[in-house]
Amino acid sequence: MTVIVFLGSLIAAMALGVPIAFALLLCGVALMLHMGNFDAQILAQNLLEGANSFPLLAVPFFMLAGEIMNAGGLSRRIVNFAMSLVGHIKGGLGYVTILAAVIMASLSGSAVADAAALAALLLPMMVNAGHDKARSAGLIAAGGIIAPIIPPSIGFVIFGVAGGVSITKLFMAGIFPGVWLALSLVVTWWWLCRKEQITPPPRKTTAEVFAAMRKAGWALVLPLIIVFGLKFGIFTPTEAAVVAAMYSLFVSTVIYGELNIKKLVPLFISASKTSAVVMFLVAAAMVSAWLITVANLPGQIVELLQPLLDSPRLLMLAIMVLTMVVGTALDMTPTILLLTPVLMPVVKAAGIDPVYFGVLFIINNAIGLITPPVGTVLNAVAGAGKLSMDQVTKGVVPFMIAQFIAMFLMIAFPQLVMVPARWFY
Repeated sequence: MTVIVFLGSLIAAMALGVPIAFALLLCGVALMLHMGNFDAQILAQNLLEGANSFPLLAVPFFMLAGEIMNAGGLSRRIVNFAMSLVGHIKGGLGYVTILAAVIMASLSGSAVADAAALAALLLPMMVNAGHDKARSAGLIAAGGIIAPIIPPSIGFVIFGVAGGVSITKLFMAGIFPGVWLALSLVVTWWWLCRKEQITPPPRKTTAEVFAAMRKAGWALVLPLIIVFGLKFGIFTPTEAAVVAAMYSLFVSTVIYGELNIKKLVPLFISASKTSAVVMFLVAAAMVSAWLITVANLPGQIVELLQPLLDSPRLLMLAIMVLTMVVGTALDMTPTILLLTPVLMPVVKAAGIDPVYFGVLFIINNAIGLITPPVGTVLNAVAGAGKLSMDQVTKGVVPFMIAQFIAMFLMIAFPQLVMVPARWFY
């Protein structure tokens, strides 16, 4: 009955058009009334405590870093560098998109920001070169979702806080899975454009490649600073977010000189608004998470999935299918905050490594960002590229399928995730 009250109140609130954060609060109130212990003071206290977390400070700083990078010229220089490396290959603009997506993912951690930037920079070039507009937009959207997987990742920060998992280990474990997803896009793009008769631009000379690398050098150094700083314990993930924001601010204002105080103010306002939405959502979800624990919903779910506990791969498959279904209706952050407190006890009972589960869970949620009908990244690319949602959805389907295949391969072969992760540990 508790599960019915929880899901029924949440779905009913969402069906009425209540914003997800308020729907979570209403869901919490419904659970408290059902258990007969409603207390507005407890509700308010858990709401405040939900956002009162040092690791969650990483979220606004990573968002600020992403805003500064896109406006300060870092993203554009990364695209130019990728163009100098692989732009001359047949279908080269697609490979440029994928390479730029991987590099930008290691800078910001925001799928929407990366996809919007790539769409603004590369989509007109791909269309002018003769590539199908919908397919190009689909590739850009699929490339954008690598951002929540390769560190620094806002998704890993939120999951780490909600599930009590080491954010540093999640960051390190996400590097190679992000590369696997990029490789799945490379293979799919090669297959789709192999018959296209599009003449690529001439190959850049070695001098031009080094010139592009020199111009993008300041941007390319940041991922190395973050990875090595985390690996050797120089700073925590939260401090890494501050380093990323300050570094991008310094490079954009002092080195590149593309930002000044007047241009910075709108960026700070935009990052603040986005952060406020996310943090209020986190706080509201923590109220539901606390009540989920009090109502012993995880224990009921463990009993329900008892037959699968002896088969970790089958259990992971079932959880991933559940997450896929939820991801079609909810955005990434609420899905993480809702499912993590319910699923973590099940995962631990089955003996599955929480870091391994976290990586696969975030990958699944990231792919949910390009899954209709919600598809936040699809909306961002459609807006930036002036396309309809249907066009982008049609273009993203083959790339989304390829990424799902890569994810299921990681379920079948956990070594694809954990062996490289242990190298970085």
